[in-house]
Amino acid sequence: MIPLNVTRDIRSLTEFKRNTNELGEELATTGGPMVLTVNGKAKFVIQDAESYQKLLDELDLAQSVVSIRDSLADIDAGHVKPARQMLEQMRKKFKIPVRARK
Repeated sequence: MIPLNVTRDIRSLTEFKRNTNELGEELATTGGPMVLTVNGKAKFVIQDAESYQKLLDELDLAQSVVSIRDSLADIDAGHVKPARQMLEQMRKKFKIPVRARK
């Protein structure tokens, strides 16, 4: 992810409205976000669609890694059951009949 450059990437909403094409090109070129201010306070963060999608993909990957780490910690802590035991418990709980094996 491209870091925010505070000397370049903080603009007023009014400036963005006046120079939308130029600043839009800047967003597409840098790939980084831009903070838009209203009355001197940060109000919006914008970026080009491709960079935003990349950010979403990176977030999804990070969440997957956390989930895998949590699962591995559960295994290490012994908070797991053999699959056959769990499936048998579910079969009984939901009254699923046992199929005959072929």
